[in-house]
Amino acid sequence: MSLDLRGLTPAPVTPFTPEGEVDHDALASMGRWLAGFDGVKGLVCLGHAGEGTFLTQDEQTAVIRTLVEAVDGRVPIIAGITGEGTRVAAHEAARAARAGAAAGLLYPSHGWLRFGFQPGAPQDRYRNVHEESGLPLILFQYPDATKATYDLDTQLEIAAQPGVFATKNGVRNMRRWDTEIPVLRAELPDLQILTCHDEYLLPTMFDVDGALVGYGTIAPEPLVELIAAGRDRDYARARRIHDTLLPLTKAVYHRNSHMEGTVALKIALELRGVLPGATVRSPLLPLADSARPEIEAGLKHAGLL
Repeated sequence: MSLDLRGLTPAPVTPFTPEGEVDHDALASMGRWLAGFDGVKGLVCLGHAGEGTFLTQDEQTAVIRTLVEAVDGRVPIIAGITGEGTRVAAHEAARAARAGAAAGLLYPSHGWLRFGFQPGAPQDRYRNVHEESGLPLILFQYPDATKATYDLDTQLEIAAQPGVFATKNGVRNMRRWDTEIPVLRAELPDLQILTCHDEYLLPTMFDVDGALVGYGTIAPEPLVELIAAGRDRDYARARRIHDTLLPLTKAVYHRNSHMEGTVALKIALELRGVLPGATVRSPLLPLADSARPEIEAGLKHAGLL
């Protein structure tokens, strides 16, 4: 695989006009801004932070095309693939490839969140989506508080399949992290391991090749530095960066629901002057008025305002 995500891969939001339509001018401007940072290795659109499941198929395709044109080859655009059924997801991935996506971040089938999955079903999902679309794929699992998480054997089998080049590990369980990451490293040394623990990056930063995080959209500068500190095994420097970011982390991610983080990301981008507004789509709702000064204070503490 030629894709190299060893660094920061932000997962940008999808900007909307005040009327609720995709704001392609703002999207392109944000894409160019993010792609301009040294250490940014790609952009992942249409995931949770990008409200991908709230967009129509035509809107999803248009978002990919806008970002591909905006970054003009500087970094790859990776599409979140979220369709429920395997055939639906395979068709979604094929559309993404035609729109210019260089890879896909393949989500678990969402029915698995509650009901779990049959043995072998995740492997089948990755195999079929790759064969249908030709896209290189990133293995992605949900926190193990859900039933859409993969045990170590399932991860190893998926990651060994053709087309799978990286894993975005979101277990939110450090016992599993400390047990499983070394085995993935040993058995699949070419697999790129990416953290997605936006709300507590520090404990995972010393075991990964990079970070695929929505947080990278609002704080690319310190997160590039944090990844470098982790790579250098410089805990003291990583801790300083973490502590500088902590008020912002709390303001964005330590809210009533992790989904509120997407709304907070948009407010932060508006405060930084990257986006003209913070409109979201239902079922997301605006945050309480108290959120904006908290986010602003966090950005100032991190030196981002």
